[in-house]
Amino acid sequence: MSSLTTAPLRGCSFIAQAPDFCFSPEDFDTDSRLMIGAAEQFSRFEVLPVAERLDHQESGLMVELIRKAGDLGFCGPDTPEEFGGLGLEKNLAARILEFLSLNASFSVTVGITSGIGQFGLVLFGTPEQKAQYLPDLSSGKKIGAYALSEPNSGSDALSLSTRADLKDGDYILNGTKMWISNALWADLFLVIAKVDGEKVTAFLVDRDTPGLSIAREEHKMGLKGSSTARLVLEDARVPKRCVLHEVGLGHQVAFNALNMGRFKLASMSLGPARDAMGLAAQYVNERKQFGDLIASFGAIQQKFSLMSALFYAAESMTYRTGSLIDEGFSAWGFTQDGARKAAEEFAVECSIGKVFATEVEAIIVDEALQCFGGYGFTEEFPIARHYRDARVSRIYEGTNEINRLFIFDRIRKRMQEGRIKDSVGFSGFISELVDQAFKVDIKDQAQKIALADMIIGLYAVQSVELRSQKTGELGKQLGQIFKGWANARAAESFQLITGKSVTLPPLPFANNIAVSEEVYRAKGPIRFAHTSR
Repeated sequence: MSSLTTAPLRGCSFIAQAPDFCFSPEDFDTDSRLMIGAAEQFSRFEVLPVAERLDHQESGLMVELIRKAGDLGFCGPDTPEEFGGLGLEKNLAARILEFLSLNASFSVTVGITSGIGQFGLVLFGTPEQKAQYLPDLSSGKKIGAYALSEPNSGSDALSLSTRADLKDGDYILNGTKMWISNALWADLFLVIAKVDGEKVTAFLVDRDTPGLSIAREEHKMGLKGSSTARLVLEDARVPKRCVLHEVGLGHQVAFNALNMGRFKLASMSLGPARDAMGLAAQYVNERKQFGDLIASFGAIQQKFSLMSALFYAAESMTYRTGSLIDEGFSAWGFTQDGARKAAEEFAVECSIGKVFATEVEAIIVDEALQCFGGYGFTEEFPIARHYRDARVSRIYEGTNEINRLFIFDRIRKRMQEGRIKDSVGFSGFISELVDQAFKVDIKDQAQKIALADMIIGLYAVQSVELRSQKTGELGKQLGQIFKGWANARAAESFQLITGKSVTLPPLPFANNIAVSEEVYRAKGPIRFAHTSR
């Protein structure tokens, strides 16, 4: 498995102190890379050829794919081995999920059942609950779902109205859950309800529970191959043994599962972006205009240069975060209590990754479609599917606006607690702006979001600079391109917060031709050589 930094555990390390090491995809060892390659092969030869059939929700097809993925261990990569999983580190599990995500509909299905569909059980389940459910979920024999959102409680998740009332030794659940991924084919639902209308509590609810029903499928703009529907509970009787964790502590189950879900959503967003870049690279090297391949046009080369730099940054920060999470799990001894601490400690990094990767996905897919011109706007080419599918990534697992407010509030709280002494920790343009911005008395929500954007940019630039030390001249080129992009956005955010303008620092000239040619050669994001440490 991958080796991790031995530095002391440090949450919010990108602000607290400058790290001396950044784990990146090049650091996965040979065995890990073989598993990652198997995931990519599964996507390319099992999932992508049936994408159109998935979009029409052909009966039994998605379930069959999940079963096949389960046979390969892909439905429980980081679930403990004693309960049927592979017991892998979170970082490697996320990388596997990235390559299982070349089709977003399949990605959501496998990501939910292997992620937030199991993580609450792993962290909070009793030995009996784990033994009953995890082996079937991690093998793909059964599919899991997560039921928190309601028609009137989305971002304000704990304002839910679903009730659970104790009657004759069982809990009687009543309410409606909305936007439930995997609803059509899920066998187990993790349902959050309020006991006596007050105490937020998590329940494990089997599909065959009397009083549980699934409403019609939502008619979605994208993710047409996935299932999204309402879960209706009408006097659904759930035994007391199906309470997950403790009555009144369901918010711990819900939010810890969401923290890990956000981390994995970052890797899930990289998958479609990777495929979109590959599709566009192939197209521009076949399409001619004015007698030349459009791949040779400066405007097209610039697009691929930026796409590649943004992907490089998102990839760098995602797997840096994963190594920090794994370090946390290791530091606390892989116990249930330790795992909860690790999930909570790096909640900020998980939110940062979710916001950044989903927005990078949106930019890449949009630019990739632009390379197709008018053809990209037709369903004749698969890039249109990526465009439709990508939009929801910025909404689920907490909207990007909610995540930005969380980032701001959590870091300000840690500064007040003295856990973060100052905001520099890493020299550079954005770091200095963050330090100055934190001295402003910020109360306006737009300003909070702007400062969160600067923090996200700081973490991304750090990750890129650390990784570029291992990826040679091309990595440095990508780092310079990204830094210019990130600096401009940080300056804009700083002006919104302080009302002051700043002069952007000069950067070396970006060699768009060299970068784009590497993307064409790789037929997608640039893959760097394995690093031996």
